[in-house]
Amino acid sequence: MSLNAIMNTASSGLAAAQTQLRIVSDNVSNVNTPGYVRKIGDQVSLTSQGMGTGVEVTRIRLATDRFLQAASLNAGAEAARQGVRHELYDRIQSLFGDPGGDNGFFSQVDGVFSAFAASAEDPTSSPRRQEALFRTQALFDEAGRIGEQIQAVRRDADGRIENAVERANSLLEQIEGLNLEIARATVTSGDPSGAETTQAALIGQLAELVDIRVSARSVGGVSIRTGSGTMLAGEGAATLSYVRAGTVTSETAFNEIWVTEPGGQKRALLDNVVSGEIKGLVELRDVETPAAAERLAELVTHVADELNRAHNANSPVPAPTSLTGRNVGQTFESAITGFTGETTIAVTNTAGVIQARADVVFSGATMTVNGVAATPADFLTVLNAQLGGAATASFVDGKLTIAATGSNGVAVADDPTAPSDKAGRGFSHYFGLNDLIATDRPAIYDTGLTGTSSHGFTAGETLSFRFNGESGSKLRDVQVTVPAGGTVDDLIAALNDPATGVGRFGSFALAADGSLNFTGLGSPSPTMSVLEDSTTQIPSGISVTELFGIGAGVRASRADGFSLRADIRQAPSKLALAQLNLSAAVGAPALSVGDGRGALLLADAGERTTKFAAAGDSSGGLTSVSRYAAELSGEIGGKASAAKNRSDAAQALATEASARQTSYEGVNLDEELILMTTYQQAFNASARLIQAAGDMYDTLLGMI
Repeated sequence: MSLNAIMNTASSGLAAAQTQLRIVSDNVSNVNTPGYVRKIGDQVSLTSQGMGTGVEVTRIRLATDRFLQAASLNAGAEAARQGVRHELYDRIQSLFGDPGGDNGFFSQVDGVFSAFAASAEDPTSSPRRQEALFRTQALFDEAGRIGEQIQAVRRDADGRIENAVERANSLLEQIEGLNLEIARATVTSGDPSGAETTQAALIGQLAELVDIRVSARSVGGVSIRTGSGTMLAGEGAATLSYVRAGTVTSETAFNEIWVTEPGGQKRALLDNVVSGEIKGLVELRDVETPAAAERLAELVTHVADELNRAHNANSPVPAPTSLTGRNVGQTFESAITGFTGETTIAVTNTAGVIQARADVVFSGATMTVNGVAATPADFLTVLNAQLGGAATASFVDGKLTIAATGSNGVAVADDPTAPSDKAGRGFSHYFGLNDLIATDRPAIYDTGLTGTSSHGFTAGETLSFRFNGESGSKLRDVQVTVPAGGTVDDLIAALNDPATGVGRFGSFALAADGSLNFTGLGSPSPTMSVLEDSTTQIPSGISVTELFGIGAGVRASRADGFSLRADIRQAPSKLALAQLNLSAAVGAPALSVGDGRGALLLADAGERTTKFAAAGDSSGGLTSVSRYAAELSGEIGGKASAAKNRSDAAQALATEASARQTSYEGVNLDEELILMTTYQQAFNASARLIQAAGDMYDTLLGMI
């Protein structure tokens, strides 16, 4: 070997050792830097004509392991998803309070019925009446507050989705910018490790927002795709777009989250991700929170309905001068058709003595009033004639009113052996003539309508639905037009039409109690929400979705619409705690002060078995209000606990995956000390070789 070859070999060794020592120095100085990935210098031997000519550091790379990196990114995405679900669902649980405490929402349900039980012991006690009314109003006020706060959680989740989308766009732009920097350094044989370390940290932040797959590019840098393959970075930065909703209510239909790939292809993001913070926020906003709101509304509705059932069977003393019902969302002919059983409408004076009475016997489409035959079309005329001017019944804007003349009052009671009934409710209860709890919107959806009933909507009016897939992304918006046919069957046929209705996604069916239920196709079936409803029923003025409670959002909106009837709140003496004596004839007393039998009905209302509709995760069925409240309490607490357990498990997995990645990619001082010693010795050896070659040069020159 020539002296020049020896000198070149030693020089290359000296340069390689210097580079390696610099790498070791960088590693040691960043031993405590979070996210720092250890550098490695790839060193190779140089040969020429089969002879060694030195060494060279071909590139400086990061000590990354693609498997460990992928495991850490996936675990981090799932931890972010479960973490945000636990955080927000814990807020929902806190709204209901301690299930076992005295001040929690569910304990207030039992408190209402207990207060009415106390009133039964002393029906004339004004303080006990006021206590019962106070507890009742407090319960519905609290239900309204909880309902509003649940929507506030959804609003917060929606805002955080928008912020997450903006952060994702910023991260993608930075990652793509570093791709260019890394590629330039790679081409020019520079050191891209600094840019790669920064890029790795940004990728970790992006993975917490959406689940991603990362692969190395041959030119340097990385390509990033979603779990299903949508390109996010590597050939340019993708752009995510989302417009948050304005006012968030239970009926809000949220906008789609879009991702536009570098090539311009626009896709729904939710079809392409299975974890990450955005996915968790969407699940909480669109699935878990609406389910809690719907369950709350179903509970509150039945608390109100059972209290109203009992109150409509009672009467205050003296009886009120008029009874005005709620909006039943039908024509009177449609509403009065279908009753069975017997009921009595009595007019009493201030002492409770009957002045006039009308005994009504229902039999489907026919009926009698004091033995006089009537039809749905002339029922009010016959009833008014039999009341003989002592009271007048009228029906305006979907509401039935019975008003007595003079200072007399009106009381209604069903026959105890053959009570009137339609869709599970008596005559007074069905029309809401003596409701204790009022509502500002339709809340009872078992309407009692049949397929041949008139629906009352104008042909040409429209309502629009949105269908979403399992991932939460939009499948299709469908607009349905009210048909020319005027029956409920005609309306259902239009709704179910595969071409112009919802028939491609499911079907509506009318139950025996007049409720309209939607069943989706497929497993899992798509979810349906109402985008817009411009229909208006004559004479009630309500829409199709309000009449039948179509869509979970419409049903959930009931929670904040209940309140104690205003006149009873102002005058507790109007609370109906007595019962009409049906055996009393005209001229005999039928109502008495001190009668507390009605209070017992109100106290027992929580234990009466009633039919609950499907809501949230509950399939509904027959149970009592108290039992349903207990089950909901357990469900809310159980879901919060499960969310915490999932979050803890996902976080533990993410911590373990990160620890293993750090163990492999992080700096080990012992290893770096060994490498430093090795490269110092290599540096010294190369320097001595250069010195020896120099001495040999000097000797040769001296010989000349």
